[in-house]
Amino acid sequence: MRHRIVTELREHFAGLLILASVIAGGLWGFVELADEVADGETRSFDRAVMLALRSTSDVNDPLGPAWIEQVARDITSLGGAPVLVLITLAAVGFLLFIRHWGAAIFVAVSVIGGTLISNFLKSWFDRPRPDLVPHAVEVTSASFPSGHAMLAMITYLTLGAVLAEIERSRIVRIYILVWAVLLALLVGLSRVYLGVHWPTDVLAGWCIGSSWALLCGAIALWLRSRGVIEAVDATARERPRGSHH
Repeated sequence: MRHRIVTELREHFAGLLILASVIAGGLWGFVELADEVADGETRSFDRAVMLALRSTSDVNDPLGPAWIEQVARDITSLGGAPVLVLITLAAVGFLLFIRHWGAAIFVAVSVIGGTLISNFLKSWFDRPRPDLVPHAVEVTSASFPSGHAMLAMITYLTLGAVLAEIERSRIVRIYILVWAVLLALLVGLSRVYLGVHWPTDVLAGWCIGSSWALLCGAIALWLRSRGVIEAVDATARERPRGSHH
């Protein structure tokens, strides 16, 4: 038993080292941002970026034509609670239907745990929303870290990882994960463009969100290697009755 574990660790050492480094880097980035925000050292950076996204003659007017602002509102909704809840419920329900209990639990724990962490961090730091420009959408919670950026990163990365595991082609797996990250990045950028978050709020949300999603994924992989949860394998589904192939 011990020999098998040692062999597995040797085979996956490089991947585990990269994963651990990324998780640690994300956590370090969040801690550094939180420290600088608390000390007020990011104020000039936040203001410069936010003003760069506004017309030089009128801070009430975001850069670009009116349709870009509408697109930003549509994109930002992809990181809102209603959309993320529906996507998560649909994914968990699908995994339960195909009897992948472990994967369903992994998705639920990742998203629910991330939501609780986001709410705790917002209450802990209690950073006011930007008052430099008007808000293009309604907001009610604290500003740091960005819940939209954080939860979008967690949800789309988690679901992307599950989909990527089903797919055998490496290129397709990369394609899925790239789109998962891209969606999360677009949601975060839309928050700054719409004036409801400082840039450092979004950066912090991406850092802690990606770290949490990857940590949950690493735990799920470890549990799968121990046989505690099953692998998500599309070829393992039961064949339709009457099939003789």
